[in-house]
Amino acid sequence: MPSAVSAPSASAVVSPTVADSGSASTQPVMLQTKSRWVPVAWSGLPGWPENALSEAFAAWSLSCQRPVTANAKVCVDVQRLQGAGRVTQQQWLEQTFQAYRVETLQGGAEGLLTAYYEPVFDASRVPRPGFQVPIYAPPAGLATRKPWYTREEINTLPQARAALQGKELLYLADPVDAMVLHIQGSGRMRVTEADGRTRMVRMAFAGTNDQPYKSIGSWLLEQGLTRDATWPGIKAWLSQNPTRVNELLWKNPRMVFFKEEPLNGQTASQGPKGAQGVPLTAGRSIAVDPGSMPYGSAVWLVSSGPQVSLQKLVIAQDTGSAIVGGVRADYFAGSGPEAGELAGRLKQSLRMWVLAPK
Repeated sequence: MPSAVSAPSASAVVSPTVADSGSASTQPVMLQTKSRWVPVAWSGLPGWPENALSEAFAAWSLSCQRPVTANAKVCVDVQRLQGAGRVTQQQWLEQTFQAYRVETLQGGAEGLLTAYYEPVFDASRVPRPGFQVPIYAPPAGLATRKPWYTREEINTLPQARAALQGKELLYLADPVDAMVLHIQGSGRMRVTEADGRTRMVRMAFAGTNDQPYKSIGSWLLEQGLTRDATWPGIKAWLSQNPTRVNELLWKNPRMVFFKEEPLNGQTASQGPKGAQGVPLTAGRSIAVDPGSMPYGSAVWLVSSGPQVSLQKLVIAQDTGSAIVGGVRADYFAGSGPEAGELAGRLKQSLRMWVLAPK
């Protein structure tokens, strides 16, 4: 079961490192399945003394809803310190945790940061003019047939279409929006019901066809069809090539299935649940490769580029099929168009430091 603030789940430890700028040479390097953690002094974390921590503690407390016994004391303190000031929170972190620079197994400390978000779309409960693109719940027998049909086969094979009959949850207007929903893994839907009423619901991740994820933007770039593989760029290309919609979408064989969740009260202000099973927090949750660090880990994230500059404490609470590697993170930007604009364009260098209990 995913843990909250896990101690290093190292497959091995190696001898202490030779001191470098900001290293903590009395601690051993910790080897994970896909990364190595190199101990450093707190002064080795860029921007550490200045950053506000309260939002990170709120996200961290959600991870503490799924702690293991070994982390119970840490989670008690996380809950206790939620309302404390930055200085108190920072002192507790420095006393309780060792900071480790996350590297690849080959020793590289530079990685890739992307972002994802929760889109908001209009939808219809029943098919009608302008709303013909179905979003499906998992079909019966999905778990026993792996991999299931590809996206193209789902659209074209009678047996695949028969298996999904009656599994339509709602209908979107744009097949590209449906692809966005599949890639992001969840979304908020402004649904028009059969009686004309409108309400907000969440489409939450419920499974996949177990086919590999392929980037349609990368395919466009490889074919020399566009220089802009962001979602706005992809939509612009399709507007000029409307007969090639299926050709493009079928380049990604992966299909995601959903379940409907209500959006009311507290759930309306929270993000979707990530792989750890707790709600994501905009700007404070990241998806990681579980082979690099366990869910619930507190991470100091540093990234600077044309889209955004970040030096902040975040919590590893999710993963994704494209999030692979030792120094790799997907930043949860939140919900709606502004978050979508960042998620569609963010692709820049990344450095990470994981905080592990002493």
